[in-house]
Amino acid sequence: MSKILYLNAENEDTLYNVAKALASTDRIKILKLLYFNSYNIGEIAEQLNIPPSTAALHIRMLEQANLINAEQHPGSHGSMKLCSRKNDEINICLTGSYSNSEQTYTFSMPIGAYTDCDIHPTCGLVSVERPIAREDNPEDFFLAERLNAQMLWSSSGYVEYRFSHSVEPHRKPKQLVLSFEACSEAPNYRENWKSDITIWINGIDCGTWNSPGDFGARRGKLNPDWWPNGSTQYGFLVTLIITDSKSLINNKDASTTCLSDLQLENRPYITLRIGNKPDAEFVGGFNLFGQKFGDFGQDINLSFIY
Repeated sequence: MSKILYLNAENEDTLYNVAKALASTDRIKILKLLYFNSYNIGEIAEQLNIPPSTAALHIRMLEQANLINAEQHPGSHGSMKLCSRKNDEINICLTGSYSNSEQTYTFSMPIGAYTDCDIHPTCGLVSVERPIAREDNPEDFFLAERLNAQMLWSSSGYVEYRFSHSVEPHRKPKQLVLSFEACSEAPNYRENWKSDITIWINGIDCGTWNSPGDFGARRGKLNPDWWPNGSTQYGFLVTLIITDSKSLINNKDASTTCLSDLQLENRPYITLRIGNKPDAEFVGGFNLFGQKFGDFGQDINLSFIY
Protein backbone atom coordinates (compact mmCIF):
# COMPACT_ATOMS: atom_id res chain seq x y z
CA MET A 1 0.00 0.00 0.00
CA SER A 2 1.33 3.40 -0.95
CA LYS A 3 2.40 5.81 1.79
CA ILE A 4 0.94 9.20 0.98
CA LEU A 5 2.04 12.59 2.30
CA TYR A 6 -1.05 14.83 2.38
CA LEU A 7 -0.55 18.60 2.13
CA ASN A 8 -2.74 21.60 1.44
CA ALA A 9 -2.21 25.29 0.85
CA GLU A 10 -2.45 26.02 4.57
CA ASN A 11 0.81 24.05 5.12
CA GLU A 12 2.91 26.89 3.70
CA ASP A 13 6.21 26.08 5.44
CA THR A 14 5.90 22.37 4.72
CA LEU A 15 5.03 23.01 1.08
CA TYR A 16 8.08 25.27 0.76
CA ASN A 17 10.38 22.63 2.27
CA VAL A 18 9.01 19.94 -0.03
CA ALA A 19 9.32 22.17 -3.12
CA LYS A 20 12.88 23.13 -2.14
CA ALA A 21 13.81 19.49 -1.55
CA LEU A 22 12.53 18.49 -4.97
CA ALA A 23 14.29 21.35 -6.76
CA SER A 24 17.39 19.27 -7.42
CA THR A 25 17.98 16.41 -9.85
CA ASP A 26 20.41 14.80 -7.38
CA ARG A 27 17.79 14.78 -4.61
CA ILE A 28 15.23 13.29 -6.99
CA LYS A 29 17.80 10.61 -7.89
CA ILE A 30 18.22 9.88 -4.17
CA LEU A 31 14.45 9.40 -3.78
CA LYS A 32 14.46 7.00 -6.73
CA LEU A 33 17.48 5.20 -5.28
CA LEU A 34 15.75 4.70 -1.91
CA TYR A 35 12.53 3.36 -3.36
CA PHE A 36 13.65 -0.27 -3.29
CA ASN A 37 16.63 -0.23 -0.88
CA SER A 38 18.07 1.58 2.12
CA TYR A 39 21.55 3.11 1.90
CA ASN A 40 23.93 5.02 4.13
CA ILE A 41 25.32 8.40 3.08
CA GLY A 42 28.59 6.93 1.80
CA GLU A 43 26.76 4.45 -0.40
CA ILE A 44 24.49 7.18 -1.76
CA ALA A 45 27.51 9.39 -2.54
CA GLU A 46 29.15 6.47 -4.36
CA GLN A 47 25.99 5.63 -6.35
CA LEU A 48 25.55 9.25 -7.48
CA ASN A 49 29.29 9.96 -7.86
CA ILE A 50 29.13 13.01 -5.59
CA PRO A 51 31.16 13.95 -2.45
CA PRO A 52 29.83 12.50 0.86
CA SER A 53 29.46 16.04 2.23
CA THR A 54 27.15 16.93 -0.66
CA ALA A 55 25.18 13.72 -0.17
CA ALA A 56 24.79 14.55 3.54
CA LEU A 57 23.41 18.01 2.66
CA HIS A 58 20.89 16.48 0.25
CA ILE A 59 19.82 13.93 2.87
CA ARG A 60 19.28 16.64 5.47
CA MET A 61 16.99 18.60 3.12
CA LEU A 62 14.99 15.51 2.18
CA GLU A 63 14.64 14.59 5.84
CA GLN A 64 13.45 18.11 6.76
CA ALA A 65 10.82 17.86 4.02
CA ASN A 66 9.52 14.59 5.56
CA LEU A 67 10.33 12.67 2.37
CA ILE A 68 12.80 10.15 3.80
CA ASN A 69 13.83 8.55 7.08
CA ALA A 70 17.45 8.93 8.24
CA GLU A 71 18.39 6.98 11.35
CA GLN A 72 21.69 6.44 13.15
CA HIS A 73 22.91 2.82 13.13
CA PRO A 74 26.13 1.21 14.36
CA GLY A 75 28.79 0.99 11.65
CA SER A 76 32.27 -0.51 11.31
CA HIS A 77 33.80 2.83 12.35
CA GLY A 78 31.34 4.36 14.79
CA SER A 79 27.79 5.13 13.69
CA MET A 80 26.32 5.74 10.26
CA LYS A 81 23.11 7.33 9.04
CA LEU A 82 20.92 4.80 7.22
CA CYS A 83 18.43 6.37 4.82
CA SER A 84 15.12 4.86 3.65
CA ARG A 85 11.97 6.02 1.89
CA LYS A 86 9.15 7.48 3.98
CA ASN A 87 6.48 8.35 1.40
CA ASP A 88 5.58 7.08 -2.05
CA GLU A 89 3.25 9.86 -3.12
CA ILE A 90 2.56 13.51 -2.35
CA ASN A 91 -1.04 14.72 -2.45
CA ILE A 92 -1.28 18.51 -2.55
CA CYS A 93 -4.65 20.26 -2.29
CA LEU A 94 -4.15 23.87 -3.44
CA THR A 95 -7.58 25.03 -2.25
CA GLY A 96 -6.46 25.06 1.38
CA SER A 97 -8.66 24.06 4.29
CA TYR A 98 -11.03 27.03 3.95
CA SER A 99 -12.47 26.20 0.56
CA ASN A 100 -16.23 26.55 0.22
CA SER A 101 -16.40 23.51 -2.05
CA GLU A 102 -17.40 20.30 -0.28
CA GLN A 103 -15.62 17.02 -0.92
CA THR A 104 -17.08 13.62 -0.11
CA TYR A 105 -15.18 10.35 0.34
CA THR A 106 -17.33 7.22 0.51
CA PHE A 107 -16.38 3.71 1.63
CA SER A 108 -18.70 0.85 0.75
CA MET A 109 -18.81 -2.25 2.96
CA PRO A 110 -20.44 -5.55 1.86
CA ILE A 111 -22.94 -6.64 4.50
CA GLY A 112 -21.13 -9.97 4.89
CA ALA A 113 -17.77 -8.35 5.75
CA TYR A 114 -18.54 -8.06 9.45
CA THR A 115 -15.71 -8.65 11.94
CA ASP A 116 -17.89 -9.62 14.90
CA CYS A 117 -21.50 -10.63 15.47
CA ASP A 118 -24.02 -11.83 18.03
CA ILE A 119 -26.67 -13.80 16.14
CA HIS A 120 -29.86 -15.52 17.32
CA PRO A 121 -32.55 -17.55 15.49
CA THR A 122 -34.44 -16.74 13.40
CA CYS A 123 -31.31 -16.04 11.39
CA GLY A 124 -29.71 -16.66 8.03
CA LEU A 125 -27.37 -15.54 5.25
CA VAL A 126 -27.96 -15.67 1.51
CA SER A 127 -25.94 -14.69 -1.56
CA VAL A 128 -27.41 -13.62 -4.87
CA GLU A 129 -27.34 -17.29 -6.00
CA ARG A 130 -28.19 -19.39 -2.93
CA PRO A 131 -28.32 -19.69 0.86
CA ILE A 132 -24.91 -19.44 2.54
CA ALA A 133 -25.83 -20.52 6.06
CA ARG A 134 -28.19 -23.19 7.24
CA GLU A 135 -31.32 -21.44 8.39
CA ASP A 136 -31.37 -20.64 12.13
CA ASN A 137 -27.74 -21.75 12.69
CA PRO A 138 -25.78 -18.84 14.22
CA GLU A 139 -22.54 -20.85 14.08
CA ASP A 140 -22.61 -20.60 10.27
CA PHE A 141 -22.23 -16.82 10.41
CA PHE A 142 -18.43 -17.10 10.35
CA LEU A 143 -18.21 -19.23 7.23
CA ALA A 144 -15.78 -17.71 4.74
CA GLU A 145 -18.61 -17.53 2.21
CA ARG A 146 -20.28 -14.86 4.36
CA LEU A 147 -18.34 -12.27 2.34
CA ASN A 148 -20.72 -13.01 -0.56
CA ALA A 149 -23.83 -12.30 1.51
CA GLN A 150 -26.46 -10.04 -0.05
CA MET A 151 -28.97 -10.38 2.79
CA LEU A 152 -28.61 -11.37 6.45
CA TRP A 153 -31.02 -11.52 9.33
CA SER A 154 -31.15 -12.18 13.08
CA SER A 155 -33.93 -11.98 15.67
CA SER A 156 -31.65 -9.98 18.03
CA GLY A 157 -27.98 -9.21 18.70
CA TYR A 158 -25.75 -7.27 16.32
CA VAL A 159 -23.24 -7.28 13.47
CA GLU A 160 -20.06 -5.19 13.63
CA TYR A 161 -17.83 -3.82 10.87
CA ARG A 162 -14.47 -2.05 10.62
CA PHE A 163 -14.04 0.74 8.09
CA SER A 164 -10.74 2.20 6.94
CA HIS A 165 -9.96 5.69 8.18
CA SER A 166 -7.23 6.56 5.68
CA VAL A 167 -8.78 9.74 4.25
CA GLU A 168 -6.71 12.94 4.39
CA PRO A 169 -5.62 12.74 8.03
CA HIS A 170 -4.77 16.46 8.20
CA ARG A 171 -8.40 17.44 7.56
CA LYS A 172 -11.36 17.18 9.91
CA PRO A 173 -14.71 16.17 8.42
CA LYS A 174 -17.75 18.41 8.73
CA GLN A 175 -20.10 15.44 8.69
CA LEU A 176 -20.04 11.68 8.83
CA VAL A 177 -22.87 10.05 6.86
CA LEU A 178 -23.84 6.38 7.15
CA SER A 179 -26.53 4.70 5.05
CA PHE A 180 -27.83 1.13 4.77
CA GLU A 181 -31.05 -0.72 3.94
CA ALA A 182 -32.72 -2.49 6.87
CA CYS A 183 -35.96 -3.69 8.42
CA SER A 184 -37.13 -5.78 11.38
CA GLU A 185 -36.91 -9.59 11.48
CA ALA A 186 -39.89 -11.84 12.14
CA PRO A 187 -40.56 -15.45 11.09
CA ASN A 188 -41.41 -15.30 7.37
CA TYR A 189 -42.46 -11.62 7.47
CA ARG A 190 -44.78 -9.33 9.41
CA GLU A 191 -45.55 -5.86 8.14
CA ASN A 192 -46.33 -4.69 11.68
CA TRP A 193 -43.31 -5.86 13.70
CA LYS A 194 -41.44 -3.08 15.42
CA SER A 195 -37.74 -3.21 16.15
CA ASP A 196 -35.46 -0.65 17.79
CA ILE A 197 -32.31 -0.87 15.66
CA THR A 198 -29.40 1.02 17.25
CA ILE A 199 -26.26 2.31 15.53
CA TRP A 200 -22.95 2.51 17.42
CA ILE A 201 -19.78 4.08 15.99
CA ASN A 202 -16.51 3.49 17.86
CA GLY A 203 -18.58 2.09 20.70
CA ILE A 204 -20.65 5.28 21.02
CA ASP A 205 -24.46 5.09 20.81
CA CYS A 206 -25.40 7.40 17.92
CA GLY A 207 -29.14 6.78 17.94
CA THR A 208 -31.90 4.27 17.37
CA TRP A 209 -34.15 3.84 14.35
CA ASN A 210 -37.57 2.34 15.04
CA SER A 211 -38.28 -0.04 12.18
CA PRO A 212 -42.04 -0.44 11.72
CA GLY A 213 -41.97 -3.94 10.31
CA ASP A 214 -40.48 -6.84 8.40
CA PHE A 215 -41.64 -6.20 4.84
CA GLY A 216 -42.71 -9.00 2.53
CA ALA A 217 -46.11 -8.09 1.05
CA ARG A 218 -44.44 -7.32 -2.30
CA ARG A 219 -41.19 -8.46 -3.87
CA GLY A 220 -38.02 -6.47 -3.42
CA LYS A 221 -37.10 -4.62 -6.60
CA LEU A 222 -33.66 -6.23 -6.84
CA ASN A 223 -34.30 -9.72 -5.45
CA PRO A 224 -33.18 -12.68 -7.60
CA ASP A 225 -35.84 -14.96 -9.04
CA TRP A 226 -34.98 -17.86 -6.74
CA TRP A 227 -35.81 -15.90 -3.57
CA PRO A 228 -39.29 -17.05 -2.48
CA ASN A 229 -42.39 -14.99 -1.94
CA GLY A 230 -43.70 -15.06 1.61
CA SER A 231 -40.30 -14.07 3.02
CA THR A 232 -38.67 -10.74 3.85
CA GLN A 233 -38.33 -8.75 0.63
CA TYR A 234 -37.01 -5.23 1.25
CA GLY A 235 -36.25 -2.57 3.86
CA PHE A 236 -36.09 1.18 4.31
CA LEU A 237 -32.99 3.23 3.63
CA VAL A 238 -31.61 4.34 7.01
CA THR A 239 -29.37 7.41 6.95
CA LEU A 240 -27.37 8.55 9.99
CA ILE A 241 -25.75 11.99 9.84
CA ILE A 242 -23.30 13.04 12.56
CA THR A 243 -22.36 16.71 12.74
CA ASP A 244 -20.36 18.91 15.11
CA SER A 245 -23.38 19.20 17.39
CA LYS A 246 -25.65 16.15 17.11
CA SER A 247 -26.72 12.98 15.30
CA LEU A 248 -29.74 12.63 13.04
CA ILE A 249 -31.42 9.53 11.65
CA ASN A 250 -33.51 10.08 8.53
CA ASN A 251 -33.36 13.84 9.21
CA LYS A 252 -34.77 13.53 12.75
CA ASP A 253 -32.74 14.23 15.90
CA ALA A 254 -31.42 10.91 17.19
CA SER A 255 -28.87 11.76 19.91
CA THR A 256 -26.45 14.38 21.17
CA THR A 257 -23.49 12.35 19.90
CA CYS A 258 -21.27 14.62 17.79
CA LEU A 259 -18.14 14.14 15.70
CA SER A 260 -15.75 14.98 18.54
CA ASP A 261 -17.26 12.17 20.66
CA LEU A 262 -16.11 9.59 18.10
CA GLN A 263 -12.40 10.51 18.44
CA LEU A 264 -11.82 9.69 14.79
CA GLU A 265 -8.30 11.15 14.78
CA ASN A 266 -7.10 8.71 17.45
CA ARG A 267 -8.15 5.49 15.72
CA PRO A 268 -6.67 3.46 12.83
CA TYR A 269 -10.15 2.30 11.79
CA ILE A 270 -13.80 3.07 12.48
CA THR A 271 -16.00 0.48 14.17
CA LEU A 272 -19.66 0.31 13.18
CA ARG A 273 -22.19 -1.83 15.06
CA ILE A 274 -25.82 -2.31 14.01
CA GLY A 275 -28.29 -4.22 16.16
CA ASN A 276 -30.71 -4.40 19.07
CA LYS A 277 -29.95 -3.38 22.63
CA PRO A 278 -30.91 -6.23 24.97
CA ASP A 279 -33.08 -3.81 26.99
CA ALA A 280 -34.70 -2.07 24.00
CA GLU A 281 -38.47 -1.60 24.11
CA PHE A 282 -38.81 -3.48 20.81
CA VAL A 283 -36.25 -6.23 20.30
CA GLY A 284 -37.56 -7.15 16.89
CA GLY A 285 -34.35 -8.22 15.17
CA PHE A 286 -32.95 -6.87 11.91
CA ASN A 287 -32.52 -7.63 8.23
CA LEU A 288 -29.67 -6.02 6.28
CA PHE A 289 -29.67 -5.86 2.48
CA GLY A 290 -26.74 -5.72 0.06
CA GLN A 291 -26.64 -4.05 -3.34
CA LYS A 292 -28.34 -7.00 -5.10
CA PHE A 293 -31.23 -7.52 -2.65
CA GLY A 294 -34.06 -5.32 -1.47
CA ASP A 295 -34.89 -1.96 -3.04
CA PHE A 296 -31.91 0.38 -2.90
CA GLY A 297 -28.95 -1.22 -4.69
CA GLN A 298 -26.20 -0.37 -2.20
CA ASP A 299 -24.08 -1.96 0.49
CA ILE A 300 -23.33 -0.19 3.80
CA ASN A 301 -21.93 3.22 2.82
CA LEU A 302 -19.85 5.39 5.15
CA SER A 303 -19.06 8.88 3.85
CA PHE A 304 -16.87 11.72 5.11
CA ILE A 305 -17.86 15.22 4.02
CA TYR A 306 -15.14 17.90 4.16
